[in-house]
Amino acid sequence: MSNLRNISPRNLPVQQRAQQRREEILSVTANLLESVGLDDLTTILVAKTLGISVGTLYHYFPNKHAILYALAEQWLGEMDTALQQLNAAKSGQSLRHFVDHSVNTLLEVYTHQRGLLPLVQAMFGIPELKALDDRHDQLVIDCLSEQFRLLDLGGDDHNLRRLARTWLELTHALLLVVVNQRPVDSAATLAELKQLCLALLERSRGQF
Repeated sequence: MSNLRNISPRNLPVQQRAQQRREEILSVTANLLESVGLDDLTTILVAKTLGISVGTLYHYFPNKHAILYALAEQWLGEMDTALQQLNAAKSGQSLRHFVDHSVNTLLEVYTHQRGLLPLVQAMFGIPELKALDDRHDQLVIDCLSEQFRLLDLGGDDHNLRRLARTWLELTHALLLVVVNQRPVDSAATLAELKQLCLALLERSRGQF
């Protein structure tokens, strides 16, 4: 018997006012994730911050994990849009241009989401959200392996996907650092990340 919590939202709101309230819940939750962290986030705190009752909150989401799930889905939607933009790029670009464009595109997604670090920790550590973490990885690897093929990095599909996994782990970890640093350090770390990514791709191209 499964011990997983119910993360299905209540019926998605149809009326504009109810839709706005749902978005407010997600926005407040993201801000609270950033200010108090995952462990201290509760539905009581979310409701209090919004100035509504917990009962009203439960009309939209049955528990804290359901809110986090919806927030993670929202972030994945933005990530998917960014990856589609990368897929629309023309072939024949230089490795340096690809690195600069792709890292900057992903950085926008990471910067836009408030409370991202505790959110991705929740996606990885909470069983009910693990499927979203897996979906995130699959989206990125599918996109990047195709881009690497267009960049003529060589190797078979398995090697391209392995390289995409390496790129994913590198950029995901360091972009989370970049968005949480003070500006001067953030700029330096971003430049270092791009250099690491470029070296990774140049090494791969040189092997084939």
